[in-house]
Formats: sequence, C-alpha cells, structure tokens
Amino acid sequence: MPGESFRFIHASDFHLENPLSDLDALPPHLRDAMADAPRRAASAVFEAALVDNIDFLVLSGDLLNPQTAGPHGMSLLLDYFDKLHAKKKPVFWTAGIVDDPARWPDAVPLPPNVTLFPKNRAIMVPVERAGRTIAMVVGRSSDGRNVLHVPSYRVDPTDHYTVAVGYGDAEAKALAEGRFDFWALGGQHNRTEIEGGADSGAVYCGTPQGRCLDEDGAHGYSTVDVDADGTTRVHAIECDTFRYVDIRITAEEIAAVGGIRNIIGEKIVRAQHEAGGRHLIVGFDVSIASGETIQSVGDVEELLTWVRREYGHGTPSAWTARINVRAPRQFPKQWTDEDTILGDFLRAAEKHRATEGRDMNLLPFTEEQPGLPSTTQSLLAEVASDQRTAVLGEATLLGVELLRGGKPNLVKSS
Repeated sequence: MPGESFRFIHASDFHLENPLSDLDALPPHLRDAMADAPRRAASAVFEAALVDNIDFLVLSGDLLNPQTAGPHGMSLLLDYFDKLHAKKKPVFWTAGIVDDPARWPDAVPLPPNVTLFPKNRAIMVPVERAGRTIAMVVGRSSDGRNVLHVPSYRVDPTDHYTVAVGYGDAEAKALAEGRFDFWALGGQHNRTEIEGGADSGAVYCGTPQGRCLDEDGAHGYSTVDVDADGTTRVHAIECDTFRYVDIRITAEEIAAVGGIRNIIGEKIVRAQHEAGGRHLIVGFDVSIASGETIQSVGDVEELLTWVRREYGHGTPSAWTARINVRAPRQFPKQWTDEDTILGDFLRAAEKHRATEGRDMNLLPFTEEQPGLPSTTQSLLAEVASDQRTAVLGEATLLGVELLRGGKPNLVKSS
C-alpha cells in the first residue's frame, strides 16, 4: 500500500566542544572565524531543518559534551530545538559517546518535540503529519561501545517506511539484518555510504565541519527524500565554512612546472576553485624522489612563510598548516660512497633501514639529557614498531641536510 512522500534531514557529529585543530598557531585575521566555524556549521543544519518542506530532523550522536561545550554550546541546541518545536517539527536524537544522556543536566529539560533515545533499548516512534503517520523512526543511544549493536534494534514489524538511527561502526551485512528502509548513522566524521546496508540506503553523513587534515574534503549533512512508493534519494549538502585540504606533491610535478613554489600555487588555486569560496586549511605532503631534489624544495620554514604570505591573507584565505617532506628511499650513490662523515652517516642509515630500525637504540641519547623523567626517557627510547621507518627517514633527511651545510627541514617524513 503506497504511503506519503516526505523529506527529512540527517546530521551528526557536531562536536561543539571541539575547536579546529592541526594548527601550530591561530592566524589573527582568521581567529574569530575559526572559533565560530563548528557553531556556524551546526546552525546551518538547523536552519535547513526549519524550512517548510522538511518534516523531521534525525541526529546520530556526538553533538556535544555538555560539560566541555558549556552553556554556549547547549544554548545553541536548545534554541534551535525550541524553534523546531514552534514549527511542530520532531527531532530524533540518538546519542553517541560524547553526548551520553547521563551527561545532560537534569535541570535543563528538552522540549517535547525532541526524542532522545534511551541507552538500554531501542524504541520506535511514529512521525505524523496532518494526523497521519508518514514514517517510523527507531533508535537507541550508544551504550559506550564504538560498534553499533544491530540485534538490539529488534522491533515489531510495520508497513510504514522505517528510519533506523544508530551510532558506531557497522558493516553492510550486519546492518542488512535489521531489515530497515534507511540507516541514519553517526560516529564517523567523513561521509560514507554503505552499499547493501539497507533497502534504501545506509549513510554516515559525517561531521558538518571538518577539524583536521584527516577530515579533509567537503563536510555537511544529508537531506533524504522519500516518495510515496518508498523510492529514496539522498543528497549530500555542504555546510562547512573552513575546508581542510591534504595536498600531495611529487618530485615529477615539481620538475614539470619549474619549481616547488609554482606547483604549490597551482594546487592552492585549484583547491580554492573546488571549495567554492570557503576558507582552506592546507597541508602539503612533498615526496622527494632522490637526494638531488632536496635543493628544489629548499628551506621549509622559508617556504611556509612564503605560502602563508601569498595565499593565507586573501578572501577567502588558504592558510597552510604544514609542509611535510618525505625522505627519499635512496640518496645518491656518490654521497653514500664518499669517504666523509656524510658517507659514514648514510651507510649507517642504510644499515638501519635494512633491518627496518629494529636494532635502533636511542636510550644513550636520552641519558645525555640529565633530569628527564624515566617515563619520558622510555617514550623517547622505545620507538613504536609502526613508526620506526618514518622516524629513521626523518632523521636521515635531517642529518643529510646538516652534513651538506644546508638549513635543516624540521618536518615529518612519514
């Protein structure tokens, strides 16, 4: 039997308690905008939900930690919940880990249009419009696990289109066992659609505002249109005000355009065009093919100062947070064969590289610094196995630059 068409918004992971990160300093001209970026992105979600053709709002966890976000963050949620209540729009909130319902103050009740799902069981709530049920929403707040427990979502079968709201990692096979029309998921900051997770879709909509270079690219929320026959269309809506961009540069690109500064300029202009007028926070990862190309990069601190001066003060701004240079796998053979300190150094580095750094002993170096706490000595001396190659590459690149009379590029090579 055909139902009624409707539209809802799915959003999650506001994290109003967390500022933007991956910044060594806050550029003064962007400080206020950066501080307000998470709130502006969350506000964009609510403003979209207030328009007349949206029937309800689904929130999939990690909106804020009330203790660390404070009254400023809580007031944003409550003000918009009240506005949605005035327009008779339901809000369905499955809490994650940071917004555990136990953290919400008892003295601050939620408006009656907000359903905050319990942690101990899943419940199903009808969505009504003009006295008729148009959909069912089933949800359960997280019990503290990072994995979504689909079996706990068992509810009585219904003929109505059913939206399941969940938080935590889940695979398509497990989600499909829930037999829901749509999964609105939270707990992942980058947008992900899980094919086969539900009849009409299973989507992590991601955070409305990225906060680090691991969360690069567009961020926002979803609008979900459901026709009378159950046909579902999911639309990704961008609402971030700052966009993180992780840019890779190869030695071949540097050579092709005539230098590192030219390729940086080209990459930034392209990223600005794709970002549609948003501010950018940029990280560059530069790969060096061989030791001879170190000179083409030059002093990274000077390069960072230049790129911030050239592109970091415009409207919109493209602020470079870091420039990482990856050490080459091999340095020139003539350097390694030299009967010099540089040659000795490179031969020792090659020996450690051959064993993937397993025989590195950094403890004597920590002992040269009197007064270091024993825990600090242990952390510095015992490099994690998955970090040894990166640390060795960084140390080798630094040593080569110092021994060749250059200014060291104190950047990560991982």
